[in-house]
Amino acid sequence: MEIREKYVALRTILDKEVTRVLRIWQQTILPSAITMTLYFLIFGAFIGSKIEDMDGFSYISFIVPGIIMMAVITNSYANVSSSFFGIKFQRSVEELLVSPTPNYIIVLGYVLGGMFRGILVGLIVLLISLFFTKATLHSIPLVLVFIFLTSFVFSLAGFLNGMYAKKFDDVAIVPTFVLTPLTYLGGVFYSISLLPPFWKSISLMNPILYMVNGFRYGFLGISDINIWIGLEMLLILGVLLFYLVIRLMKKGTGLKS
Repeated sequence: MEIREKYVALRTILDKEVTRVLRIWQQTILPSAITMTLYFLIFGAFIGSKIEDMDGFSYISFIVPGIIMMAVITNSYANVSSSFFGIKFQRSVEELLVSPTPNYIIVLGYVLGGMFRGILVGLIVLLISLFFTKATLHSIPLVLVFIFLTSFVFSLAGFLNGMYAKKFDDVAIVPTFVLTPLTYLGGVFYSISLLPPFWKSISLMNPILYMVNGFRYGFLGISDINIWIGLEMLLILGVLLFYLVIRLMKKGTGLKS
């Protein structure tokens, strides 16, 4: 395929994904907006008003970056895993596989669609947070880098889930039993400096901790860990996952019956 044809193919897949997100916004956007609003109300306004400041910031200001990142992670992942499994279930994936479209174009189309939903929901959650606290931005470039790389990594992870899933229940297993626990234990609602040494060591093995803290540093200028380690981890994960997905696509893993 020529460059123009590749661009048309990528644009077609991406347009389909964006249209899907916006058309069924009651399922793709609204639930996260309501859930995160409840987090702000319960943990921020109700409980947070009873908690002392965290590193010089009010508790609700402290948790805002983590809640935004949680929305980005879950929505980026869920969009790609459900959408790609959907075309497998409908067997329309075969049309993509027999077309001259390169595998990396197919992957990028779906991943960019997942990033669109993740970042869109993250922006909506940020706007909702303004009703509860003032926005603070320490470094806009770091905020953008962390949110783009995180949504990229988890969109790729969602693509992997969609490839391996054999039924609709398989799409929900990883978010329920892996993503949700890691996210809640990733420093969204607390600083790991408050944990005992043993649990602090365990928390340092959670990759989401580095993403949340890097994003928080971009907003507030504070972090429990070295943000450059988190940035390096995201870059490595992004490259490895992209390579793995392309390899599996080439082999037809989960795509050929």
